[in-house]
Amino acid sequence: MDKKATRVAYGEALVKLGQTNDRIVVLDADLASATMTNAFKKEFPDRFFDCGIAEANMVDMAAGLSTMGLIPFCSTFAVFAGRNYDQIRNGVCYPKFNVKFGFSHAGITVGEDGGSHQAIEDISLMRGIPGMTVFVPSDANECYQCVEAAAEINGPVFIRTARLPSPVYDPRPFTVGKGTVIRDGSDCVIFTCGIMLEHTMEAAEILESKGIKTALVSFHTIKPFDEELARIYAAKCKNVFTVEEHSILGGLGDTVASAIIGKGVEKFRKIGINDEFGQSGKPLDLLKEYGLTGPQIAETILKDL
Repeated sequence: MDKKATRVAYGEALVKLGQTNDRIVVLDADLASATMTNAFKKEFPDRFFDCGIAEANMVDMAAGLSTMGLIPFCSTFAVFAGRNYDQIRNGVCYPKFNVKFGFSHAGITVGEDGGSHQAIEDISLMRGIPGMTVFVPSDANECYQCVEAAAEINGPVFIRTARLPSPVYDPRPFTVGKGTVIRDGSDCVIFTCGIMLEHTMEAAEILESKGIKTALVSFHTIKPFDEELARIYAAKCKNVFTVEEHSILGGLGDTVASAIIGKGVEKFRKIGINDEFGQSGKPLDLLKEYGLTGPQIAETILKDL
């Protein structure tokens, strides 16, 4: 199966958008070759703004551009969501400006850059801001859909993308705020998001081989969240597991927990980064270190069941 990083798909989607909508402008903080916005810069040099290593200024510039009827996409690393959080919260979201945040290199799969550059709290930060839409695409095709949807939404949007290439699946129906059932099951359900889809699919296959009917649901939208779908599968399967390349505090796991509380769940476990920072290493080695490979996810679930 072909693989492509969601950050690459983000850059490609911006170019495609720019060709049909001249209101699209892109801002970057000296990382265009990494966030993949350099393709937009090449195609539309007059609509691209390199703001240097000044993320807070970049967000305020985008806020101003949005008041002129433009649709700005701010791009940098996800770890820098904290560096310009005040501007995102008070400069964009409080006045409800139409600014998009495409932040890449999220999670521990950034790799050798280490814990200082591995964003494990960005979903938590962004979903806590009133009015913010939060997208975490699982593959390139879903990333295209998220970028297109972001341009249509009148308000702030956060798109979390990854550096590590992941499988490109056939396009699936896409609706903002709706989850996607990847496979049905009745013994347990795995809820996941982002590039962990690849590894949870492997885990589900392992569990099936052991006679455990495993449902798998992927959420490209963390906010607004598909609470109805989460509740349906929690009630059906009783045993609920969430898997994310993010801290277990404040991310997908806590989003699911809030949705299904009181629904008669027998077991509930959040699988992710356990209140600790990442470290330097190769991306796949880091997934293994934090128990996020398919076999490890399956083993954790088997122990609980």
